[in-house]
Amino acid sequence: MNFLAHLHLADNSNTSLAANLAGDFAKGNISDHPKRLQQGIWLHRQIDALTDSHELTKELRQAFPANLQRAAPILIDLAFDHILAKYWDEYHNQTLADFAQTAYDALDNTAELPKQLIDIIPNMRQQNWLLAYEGRSGLNQTIESVAKRVSKPEIFNGAVKTVEKMDIEIEIAFRTFYPQLMAYSRIWTRQTPAEYL
Repeated sequence: MNFLAHLHLADNSNTSLAANLAGDFAKGNISDHPKRLQQGIWLHRQIDALTDSHELTKELRQAFPANLQRAAPILIDLAFDHILAKYWDEYHNQTLADFAQTAYDALDNTAELPKQLIDIIPNMRQQNWLLAYEGRSGLNQTIESVAKRVSKPEIFNGAVKTVEKMDIEIEIAFRTFYPQLMAYSRIWTRQTPAEYL
């Protein structure tokens, strides 16, 4: 899952939006991070572990062509955010535009976030990254931006066209898997180890 899904799942499980997103940037032992972020980081890792190991996402990864196998997990995360944004009204009672502002405010108002996250928050808000996922052009731009930041951008060659071609398979996988993830995120919130609360 990428930024939008992690923020939505945090909201869905009534946990900290900023702390859940911090999980993308918080390395090492959870207990080494500020207390206010620990539950969110733990939940983020549970979400990523299930996403990576679930039969639906494993099958979807295998459907990508051989030259995109290394990039496939990242592309699925980005495409899932696009589908969530596209059908947002089915998953949340707040508009995506309003939710995005709520998320940006939460990030701005949370202390001790990882530096890498702090550094991108101004651009996230200014360019409205979360709302941009709604359109195909926003997804394509995100794929191209990620490709530029990795050490081997060639692993993304042909990614935009492939993701568009696989749109139906990706949407079916998302619509089947994501409600399960929403349910699990609420369960995991109740099962958070005491040391992270």
